[in-house]
Amino acid sequence: MHSSSPHPTPAPGAIWLPIFAGLCASLVSIGLARFAYTPLIPSLIQAHWFSASDVVYLGAANLVGYLIGALIGHPLARRTSNKTALRLMMLAVTLAFFACGFPLSVSWFFGWRLLSGIAGGAIMVLVAATVLPQVPAARKGLASGAIFLGIGLGIAGSGTIVPPLLSLGLQQTWFGLGLLALILTAASWFGWPTTAHPAAAAPSNASSPTPTDPNVYLLFAQYAFMAAGLVPAMVFLVDYVARGLNAGGHVGALIWVMYGLGAIVGPVSYGFLADRLGAKTGIRIVLVLQALAVGLLSISSSFAALALLAVILGSFPPGIVPLALARVHELIPGHHQQQVAWSRATVSFATFQALSGFAYSALFNANGGHHALMFVIATGAIVVALLLELGSRLLSRSTESLTLNTGN
Repeated sequence: MHSSSPHPTPAPGAIWLPIFAGLCASLVSIGLARFAYTPLIPSLIQAHWFSASDVVYLGAANLVGYLIGALIGHPLARRTSNKTALRLMMLAVTLAFFACGFPLSVSWFFGWRLLSGIAGGAIMVLVAATVLPQVPAARKGLASGAIFLGIGLGIAGSGTIVPPLLSLGLQQTWFGLGLLALILTAASWFGWPTTAHPAAAAPSNASSPTPTDPNVYLLFAQYAFMAAGLVPAMVFLVDYVARGLNAGGHVGALIWVMYGLGAIVGPVSYGFLADRLGAKTGIRIVLVLQALAVGLLSISSSFAALALLAVILGSFPPGIVPLALARVHELIPGHHQQQVAWSRATVSFATFQALSGFAYSALFNANGGHHALMFVIATGAIVVALLLELGSRLLSRSTESLTLNTGN
């Protein structure tokens, strides 16, 4: 399917170095930069670094940055190269970790959280386009899962690393995360493949594009509502357990580790689902499962139930990425067109994620910190993503019926 790619296929053993670099990038920019903030929320409030309302809005800053990064990722790569852009973004995240160790003001903290989000969004639109062309077609599914496995490793790592770091102090925790990001950035530095300038990858017959499959737009819409559905658990799960259920920070950290375990399993299991049943069916199954899990979270309080739901919910943020990417590959034949569609899908996801981040934050502050209501709304967003496919199918049948009747 990608035989027209300008990237030469390396020897079988050589593909794993770019894949490792991609895994490090997703681990640093999403797994740590976004998700390590979640188990830090109770400590940021209790240490009086910021008020509860400020801490929640600062969490949304990363989501806004992610949208900006998704928009500027390709323009940045065109001015430099994919490899240079990815290196710069990983350095930016590393610098942001160290800067967040100094709570000089809300605007200072907001700016650095925003920058880490920008880096994450840019990496998300560039990493697959940089690494996957180096991988033989038979291994692309596995490679995609391995790249985004970094998100899950970052989530799990944040749940296990943050608590012992917090025993040293909040500032030391940020510095520790920065040191880990620096090590991973250095480890991946020479793993990125040397690719052609992005502009050179554009097809020569771009002047006569083929019509876009309507299912591509359906995927964009579903992906957007998935983003709205995953934000509450992603941002508020630890705070819900620690403060909302009065279970304490230790139990909250344990639940976050379970969320991280789910995040590790997600990319591989969702990729397997796409390979076995197809991405379309896989997305449908995952949405049903996630709607049930988020809905049950709003009424659950026992540790066993919360742990099980955390595993299911944790599989969603990193797992849906390779599944959506597989759907793009199912619907669109050419590498360049796939790259454009994936960028647009990421922007769609990032837009709804950022809007929902601020909307949930405003709702959280307005209703006095009522977590369950946000989980109910998130369930509704996932149900809407499911209903979009049903509505699209009904509309398609109605159109076909009308065409047949008109023809007769």
